[in-house]
Amino acid sequence: MHKLTFFPLGNADCCRIDLADGSQVLIDYAAMRDPKDKSDPRIDLPIHLRLDLAKRKRDFYDVVAFTHLDDDHIHGASEFFWLQHAEKYQGTGRVKIHELWVPAAAIIEEGCEDESRIIRQEARHRLVKGEGIRVFSRPDQLKEWLEEQGLSLEERQHLITDAGQLVPGWTKEGKGVEFFVHSPFASRLEDGTLVERNKDALVLHATFLVEGKHTRVFFGSDIEHEVFSEIIRITLAKKRDERLQSDVVKIPHHSSYLSLGPERGETKTVPTEEIARFYEKELMFRPKLVSTSWPIPAEYNNPQPPHRQAANYYQDCAGQQGGEYIVTMEHPSKSEPQPLVIEITGSKASVCKPLVGGTTSVITQRAPRAGRDV
Repeated sequence: MHKLTFFPLGNADCCRIDLADGSQVLIDYAAMRDPKDKSDPRIDLPIHLRLDLAKRKRDFYDVVAFTHLDDDHIHGASEFFWLQHAEKYQGTGRVKIHELWVPAAAIIEEGCEDESRIIRQEARHRLVKGEGIRVFSRPDQLKEWLEEQGLSLEERQHLITDAGQLVPGWTKEGKGVEFFVHSPFASRLEDGTLVERNKDALVLHATFLVEGKHTRVFFGSDIEHEVFSEIIRITLAKKRDERLQSDVVKIPHHSSYLSLGPERGETKTVPTEEIARFYEKELMFRPKLVSTSWPIPAEYNNPQPPHRQAANYYQDCAGQQGGEYIVTMEHPSKSEPQPLVIEITGSKASVCKPLVGGTTSVITQRAPRAGRDV
């Protein structure tokens, strides 16, 4: 059995993947709770993660992935993690990272400040050292930067994974999961020119294998509709539909309408043709659509996500396929949100119901329909 845990952090992200063999992958880390505000309903992320690690007698994560360097994906990371590039980020109680995953922008981006600069320096240090990192990019994007460090692309090629590839070392048969890379990616124009698309965000599709059953999870980062549409178009053109099929979707960008289409809509956002294909055809049986966001507002003119119009679309898609649209800051209630735990077993994905004391129990789910798992 594997578990996904999404934490209630407002409009911010952190998902922990606990694998059956004991391995742990953390996708993003944003400790957003205000310690001075006792009424802040967001979870105290560092305390929660440390308690879990102590229970497991661990002081590290096998992988920590930062999908991009926006504050709502890295906030507080320099206070929580043991970082190799400077002694000031080392010491008792800090959590080690065996392998850091970042998009190429986290290496080559200039003008970074505060937390993003610290993560960038850590990523650069590891890439120069040649271990403990995986960079997601078209390799040539890093060629010039590596040469400036006195390194060749060939010397670090083994640490770079491009879109359309599987992450090395992670297999369904071995670890119980494989990770397929959708983004960062590049498109080739008719004249042969390469155009970078969404170089700032890492988008992954995970396929878990338990008792012969596949459960697929789409981690959408903060991509907007132009990039999402292109991901879908390219994937379908290459006849890799299974890399879009999803039982669980981490909805992009906190249920912003801009991750569906260019117009908000009056009561419901209309997605692009490609995105409609994803949500209305590529979702699997009883899908779980997870919005890592504040509660959905009642009004339709909220300037910031989550947007009511987008939420209405997601609710309709989930409902039509017997699934659920789950908002992290509403689970199980708006007044007392708790971590959303999804168990992955031979019966695919099941949401665990929080109980008193923060423990969980599995909500039973009927077996998937025949023909929807390959």
